[in-house]
Amino acid sequence: MAVGSDEKTRSYAFDAAPPGRPRVVVFWDGGTITRDLVPGQDLVLGRGDECDIQILHKSVSRRHAVLRAAGSTPVLEDLGSANGTRVNGVPIEGPCPLTIGQVAEVGAAFVVVQGEIGPQRAASSGAPGQGHAQFEHFLGLIANSPLSVLIIGETGVGKEVTAETIHRRSRRASGPLVRLNCAAFPQTLLEGELFGYEKGAFTGALHAKPGLIESADGGTLFLDEVGEMPATTQAALLRVLEAREVLRLGALRPVAADVRILSATNRDLQGLIAEGKFRRDLYYRLAGVTVNVVPLRARRERIVPLAKTFLEEGARNAGIAVPTLSPAAVTSLHRHTWPGNVRELRNVIERALALAEGGRIEPHHLLLDDAVLGAHAEEDERQRVVRALEEAQGNQTRAAEILGISRRTLINRIAEYGLPRPRKRDT
Repeated sequence: MAVGSDEKTRSYAFDAAPPGRPRVVVFWDGGTITRDLVPGQDLVLGRGDECDIQILHKSVSRRHAVLRAAGSTPVLEDLGSANGTRVNGVPIEGPCPLTIGQVAEVGAAFVVVQGEIGPQRAASSGAPGQGHAQFEHFLGLIANSPLSVLIIGETGVGKEVTAETIHRRSRRASGPLVRLNCAAFPQTLLEGELFGYEKGAFTGALHAKPGLIESADGGTLFLDEVGEMPATTQAALLRVLEAREVLRLGALRPVAADVRILSATNRDLQGLIAEGKFRRDLYYRLAGVTVNVVPLRARRERIVPLAKTFLEEGARNAGIAVPTLSPAAVTSLHRHTWPGNVRELRNVIERALALAEGGRIEPHHLLLDDAVLGAHAEEDERQRVVRALEEAQGNQTRAAEILGISRRTLINRIAEYGLPRPRKRDT
């Protein structure tokens, strides 16, 4: 089987388009079609014989959608289909730009533009701006695709958790998920770990050892911190992706590799490419779809739900009742800047669980530098909310802007502090 193949349909062996030659890949249960994108050309997608890309699936209308290769960004437009067209899980109305790496749904088929269009860089497709539910839906879409996935984001945002989610929700979930931190090994050891070696391949190779690529056969290989991979290892990995097989160090014959590649980095790979430190051709093979996991400070509505999840996990492991977070502790969590992202939040909650000794979590248990301390902290915050609502004349959206929080967070605090829900008095 080929690298990136889907054992339940047919072999999906996608070659990344070289720079300057973008293309569109359409795949569904039972088929795959690839077409180059020619500037100025329209590609009609549908079930009918007259379509440029014929998708033989009952969920697809006869003339379902059109992809226009105009300008630097292709534009996707629904043609009045029965089941609609979506981009990153969101139904489109009218022409919708489809940037590199974004996933569109045409009925039950998936559409992805690969390669590079003019000076445009590969675009992030994660966290499409519609909230956590849409992001989860987006992960579900790409999990069911055979494409390689590049996960980008700051340290601690949860890139490995994202990779685990993609694997768990994919058709390869019954296969292994093998992890490799590319920054954890020097070059010589990294290649041995990745590709394996034969007995006597080098000093100390007392027996043959399969590499992680072989170990991930039928499943997924997750390459963490792929931006730290040495140049020679990049070239060897590229050969594996091109040939769909792996050659152990010291071996004479390669073995087939049926592996899907997920990779992650907090580095700017485009910048490394410009500096000659990362191979452009490898980048396009790894970044079939790009998922951008945004920092925790940019998704503050997730702080308290994540904190409660970590509390539940910690309490379950400790065999104790799940403690609650006081309103003042919630305020402290929201005020913190979270430079360490989700990883820091987990550590803070686990520490607070131990310090609280089973009681309610208060700000002093969090040990945050910017935590709100003192007996009057909760009341002070309550008064800030009251004053903001008064200044905004009951307009919750405006009051949230005054406080520098989201409207949903404001509604939660109104409930936490037992305040009456105001009537909006817009004039």
